[in-house]
Amino acid sequence: MITPREAGFRMPAEWAPHSATWLAWPSHENLWQDNLAATRRAFAQLVAAVAEGETADVLVPDDATARLARIALTHPRTRFHRVPFGDIWLRDTAPLFLQGPGGESGSVGFAFNGWGGKYILDEDDRVAERIAAIVGKRFFRMPFVLEGGAVEVDGEGTVLTTRQCLLNPNRNPAMTAPEVERAVADALGCERVLWLGDGLTGDHTDGHVDTIARFTQPGVVVVMEPRGAEDPNRDALNAIAREAAALVDARGRRLEVVRIPSPGRVIDPTGHVLPASYVNFYISNAAIIVPTYDSPFDDEALEGIAGLFPDRRIVAVDARAVLSGGGALHCITQQQPRDRDTMTNVGARAVRPSGEK
Repeated sequence: MITPREAGFRMPAEWAPHSATWLAWPSHENLWQDNLAATRRAFAQLVAAVAEGETADVLVPDDATARLARIALTHPRTRFHRVPFGDIWLRDTAPLFLQGPGGESGSVGFAFNGWGGKYILDEDDRVAERIAAIVGKRFFRMPFVLEGGAVEVDGEGTVLTTRQCLLNPNRNPAMTAPEVERAVADALGCERVLWLGDGLTGDHTDGHVDTIARFTQPGVVVVMEPRGAEDPNRDALNAIAREAAALVDARGRRLEVVRIPSPGRVIDPTGHVLPASYVNFYISNAAIIVPTYDSPFDDEALEGIAGLFPDRRIVAVDARAVLSGGGALHCITQQQPRDRDTMTNVGARAVRPSGEK
């Protein structure tokens, strides 16, 4: 088996130019229940912001759902694809898109076991290959479990992840830490894997890195800072900042750590703490799309993120309904890099088949 790294492919940083962002229309009433309508409103805001600068490729499971999605998502850069899926978390179920030595895009898929066996939903384990078939580019299949939210790349050979997730026995129990590290580097075309510890309270992903630390440019990561003793992640966030500041990337740079506030204690109607995170933002071609939670720290977080991305406008989206499902905006997006010799692909708003043969 030839790995992406052996073939000269690598995963670009999220701020590199995209041709498209892949998403899935919130469809399953049994999963979202009373939060479905509000989740769809947040989703529509997200898609509108994405489509300002690139194609928004949206999965819809059936014709009835497609009709609803087309009413809500009206930007001409929106395309719809008839692809069945379990739920909307394409950061974890879609392929991770790569760029090859000639500038062409490709993608890589992994085994998917429902976040360590917690949520096994029909069709989720086939989303990656179905999207890859639609795209029609080179597709690599890796034989180990990995969700896209568990890894964060800088585009210069470094991948950031957490021990809580990738070394969890519910993912790849037969693999040692060095074996996991090698497999991740081979899959993403990276040279160095950097490890953080634990993630947020209430995070059923077992510490996905995209809720705790994000690259904003090579050598720079943003992490959150608790603003009071009542923050349920106070100790964890301070530990993350200390760990990140001690790491050295693939180019030999010690990471610079920038801090923005944490949302603090965000709970569901039953009082359970939710894994609310401002760093679960999405970097589109035109904007940084940031989840907000009706927290006293929303405005300060938006201002801090704006300072990190002066070339993009900031779009705030109330993500409380989305968070009821366990994640936020980054968790429901997947970027496809632009081929170096092409312009942004703007397609017709047609419902397309799944691409299966």
